[in-house]
Amino acid sequence: MVQDHPNISLLERLDPSDLASSTELFSEDVVFHYFNSELPDLNGDYVGVAGIRTFFETLGQKTAGTFKVTPVSATAVGDELVVTQTRNTLTLEGEAIAIDVVVVWRFINGRIAEVWDIPSVYTQARA
Repeated sequence: MVQDHPNISLLERLDPSDLASSTELFSEDVVFHYFNSELPDLNGDYVGVAGIRTFFETLGQKTAGTFKVTPVSATAVGDELVVTQTRNTLTLEGEAIAIDVVVVWRFINGRIAEVWDIPSVYTQARA
C-alpha cells in the first residue's frame, strides 16, 4: 500500500469553503498569491487565513456561489512543496467556465506557509 506524503494528508483536510475549521493547517502569516488576467480585481497577495477567506468570499460573490474545485492530482516535491492540479468550474457574467489550475503549496513546520494559484487562463473552456 502506498502511503500519502504527510503534507498531502494535510491538504486533504482543507475545506476552502470553511477555512475557519482549518485554521490549524496554516501558519499565522501564510501568504496566498493570486494572479489572473481575466480577474484583475482579485490579483494580489492575501495574508493570513483572514486574507485567504476574503479572497474566496469575493470570488464566491463574483461567481454567484458557483465556484467549485475538483481535485485532479497532488504530488509532493521533497518535504516542503506540494503541487496540485484542479479543474475549477464557475459561472462568470452568465458564462459557465471550466479552467485547469495548478496550485503550489509550501509547507514549513507542518503548516501551509505559502500558496501560489496558477490558472490556465488562455485555455479555459466553456463548462
